[in-house]
Amino acid sequence: MLKLFSAFLICLVSATNALADGPAVDTGDTAWVLISTALVLLMTAPGLALFYSGMVRRKNVLGTLMQSFAVLCVVSIQWVLIGYSLSFGPDRLGLIGGFEFFGLSGVGQDPNPDYSATIPHQAFMLFQMMFAVITPALIAGAFAERMKFSAFLVFTLLWTTLVYDPLAHWVWGVGGWLRVLGALDFAGGAVVHISSGAAALAAALTLGKRKGYLTEIMPPHNLPLTVIGAGLLWFGWFGFNAGSALGANGLAATAFLTTNTAAAGAGLSWMAAEWLHRGKPTLLGLASGLVAGLVAITPAAGFVSPLSSIIIGLAAGVICYLSVAIMKPLFGYDDSLDAFGIHGVGGILGAVATGLFATTVVNTAGADGLFSGSGALLGKQLIAIGACFLYSFTISLVILKAIDMVMGLRVAKDDEVQGLDITQHSESGYSL
Repeated sequence: MLKLFSAFLICLVSATNALADGPAVDTGDTAWVLISTALVLLMTAPGLALFYSGMVRRKNVLGTLMQSFAVLCVVSIQWVLIGYSLSFGPDRLGLIGGFEFFGLSGVGQDPNPDYSATIPHQAFMLFQMMFAVITPALIAGAFAERMKFSAFLVFTLLWTTLVYDPLAHWVWGVGGWLRVLGALDFAGGAVVHISSGAAALAAALTLGKRKGYLTEIMPPHNLPLTVIGAGLLWFGWFGFNAGSALGANGLAATAFLTTNTAAAGAGLSWMAAEWLHRGKPTLLGLASGLVAGLVAITPAAGFVSPLSSIIIGLAAGVICYLSVAIMKPLFGYDDSLDAFGIHGVGGILGAVATGLFATTVVNTAGADGLFSGSGALLGKQLIAIGACFLYSFTISLVILKAIDMVMGLRVAKDDEVQGLDITQHSESGYSL
């Protein structure tokens, strides 16, 4: 009897200690999130870096590569110091996080139940860091071949702090007003793609057209680089979307599947649209299409069925192709590498599609969309689209104008003709 009583006391003490220690870290979930973090890092460098650098002219290949790698360095430091705290710190009026997590104070190895009860707080922070990294890197496609590198660094720091961090709090932060409203964004359709697309449009309009735009032929100088980059983006996007389940679970598998399916559908539909419009399909078009599909499925990946993801992908390929092939020439802006046409337009499409196709059959933490019997979600999605686009576009314009007044945004005409590799970095990508 004494032995049984002693065993009971030992079990009771062990259980009490376990409760005192807080939620237990799940090693499987943690491993998946850390792997996903590395996959999202791969999307920026070298994925996006190669994707963009192959599409510019030979004289700007290193400058374009440099932008993606520099963003990775700048935003990594900004995120540790203030970015994570502003995005995911304790709420202030639904608009921004506080400074309680400044310098990662209080962000340790134990879980933060507000965001995930099964992975270390630092793992969640790292995963979100990579989203913050790639977003300003996407914007660079709009002003490729003509912005000063010094101005680019200042823009990256200011934009991440004043635009990305507040939007991340609005949509994902506990107490953020769009999260409270009930808008859904599984992996960054609004936070990443709509915000970067709006900023890209603002940048293209502010900097103006490249010298020789529409009067000189400016073909991609190395399409194999672009295709390798597109492949790395597709590969890394599984971390981007499936990792946003924050666990090695069934929802991650669904997001993985819808991500791949939408990318395939959009690649095919962009190729078909280009084939019909221009007479021949191109490899650049196929690569652009699959990226458009990845963008469009991002907000919906963990809320829609695989069949719905086919429809989203097919629509994304056609609509993004039309925005690049028809809308851009019609309005005459020089979005060099189609950052707005793919990320802005694709992100808007994906957010709308979430309001149409979302179903609680896939994710009970989500909501039913219009085609599942409820139109309320679609209205919330439209509010989120408008708020994120207008905020990003307006603040981006202010930042760009301020930088232009203080230090200038654009390189001199002679430097642009010579190329940014030599004039900004004293390097050459190729020895010929």
